[in-house]
Amino acid sequence: MKRNGKAGAEHGGGAAAGATADRIAENRPTADRRTSAPAGTTTDKVTTSDATTSNATSNTPTITTDVPARLDRLPWSRWHWMVVIGLGTVWILDGLEVTVVGNIAGRLSEHGSGLPISSAQVTGIAAALYVAGACSGALFFGRLTDLFGRKKLFLITLAVYLAATALTAVSFSSWWFFAFRFLTGFGIGGEYAAINSAVDELIPSAYRGRVDLVINGSFWLGAIGGSLLSIVMLNTAIFPMNVGWRLTFALGVVLGLVILLVRRHVPESPRWLFIHGRGEEADRLVASIEKQITDEKGKPLPEPEGEITIHPRKSIGFTEIARTVFSRYRRRAILGLALFIGQAFLYNAVTFGFGAILTTFFDVPTASTGYYFAVMAAGNFLGPLILGKLFDTVGRRIMISGTYLLSGALLFATAWLFAAGHLTATTLTACWCVVLFFASAGASSAYLTVSEIFPMETRAMAIAFFYAVGTAAGGISGPLVFAGLTESGVVADTALAFCIGATLMCLAGLTAALLAVRAERRSLESIASPLSSAPST
Repeated sequence: MKRNGKAGAEHGGGAAAGATADRIAENRPTADRRTSAPAGTTTDKVTTSDATTSNATSNTPTITTDVPARLDRLPWSRWHWMVVIGLGTVWILDGLEVTVVGNIAGRLSEHGSGLPISSAQVTGIAAALYVAGACSGALFFGRLTDLFGRKKLFLITLAVYLAATALTAVSFSSWWFFAFRFLTGFGIGGEYAAINSAVDELIPSAYRGRVDLVINGSFWLGAIGGSLLSIVMLNTAIFPMNVGWRLTFALGVVLGLVILLVRRHVPESPRWLFIHGRGEEADRLVASIEKQITDEKGKPLPEPEGEITIHPRKSIGFTEIARTVFSRYRRRAILGLALFIGQAFLYNAVTFGFGAILTTFFDVPTASTGYYFAVMAAGNFLGPLILGKLFDTVGRRIMISGTYLLSGALLFATAWLFAAGHLTATTLTACWCVVLFFASAGASSAYLTVSEIFPMETRAMAIAFFYAVGTAAGGISGPLVFAGLTESGVVADTALAFCIGATLMCLAGLTAALLAVRAERRSLESIASPLSSAPST
């Protein structure tokens, strides 16, 4: 790393000496160099693709680095698998948790469960508190993630989640259960902000789309596990009535501890480090990653292409974050809102009352609805798994708009078939699987989109905001809009619920067709320049 004064002449060597120093610096393993702007120049305004400006002053030191280019040109390796396992597998726990709570609601309300609570309180108050916790946790930890780093927060949020889940397992009163459902959601909301930002900043640009989709889609692996696990844990021939439901939470804690052991090896984001003035630390970290991958592959890595110059900034105020997201990137903010609200309504139209639909219209026993849900969940996971690569190859705009529009159109068709009486419990579930195959890829791409289209300094907070909007929309729209429609026992009402979800999904797809950013295989810094960007010297 090279440090210069304000001008080469100040060092007595003139321009030639400065040029020699530049060449020496460029031949080192890092392209990082610190400089100060020449006297009399102004670096307050920085031109970017979205007219982003920096608040840096003329005498603020700068860092020029090729760290992003070095990370993006890395081939896929064991190191990247460690990142995916350490960070991404927590969504499996989230899916397990949410599904288990829904499935054990009836058991908790039974006499002898060890908890004085009703089924309506579990699916109503406790569910609402979980949503409230997730929204507030996302916003609270999202801000801290941008301020204090990805690693600190993705360790803290997992610890909060694990502690709250463990304490839920020992619930002895309804207020205790409610309190720790809120705190469990609080930890999970923080996870979404910390994890998605860290994953996007560590995964090479050529793989970012598919990895993000599969990680977010892995929620449904947990949902499958939760459905099947509930069948075993709630079997009183195997576990006592007041023990089985507690063990489901305890198992989640055990799995979470395993994830924590892997996660502690995941490093801080080098991108976050150099933005916050820790360029040498970022360089050492990337060099160690490069060495691991070079040793694994047995051949040298390709040369990185491109540098970025920034004025390090310790923090960004809320006012500047809001102005950046909703003024400078207004079209992208509209896109994010459309994607999150559309997927929230479609999922609530299908999943909020799926059990009531099967039992009311097709006489499926309540005890058997978990099997149908497991099949639906499998369709949800397969969508991102199979289609994910296309988001990196075919492109974001086509795939995002296509999955939203296609899932909406298929749900319209399902509504028509259902209203016309052409479906059975099996064929309706098959229709849901096909719809959610595409919808899940689209919904996962919503998280991908908001995590890559805003500047580095606002990334976690942007993820937190849009996640909170989507979660709140789902948590509110489910009870208010869809509960009465799907549980009324009237075919036309349920078909209307399907059509509402399909309409909003299609509107989101049209918005994506117009506004989606062509972010495939591009560095995060080229998609949205950091707020601290400065002209390269």
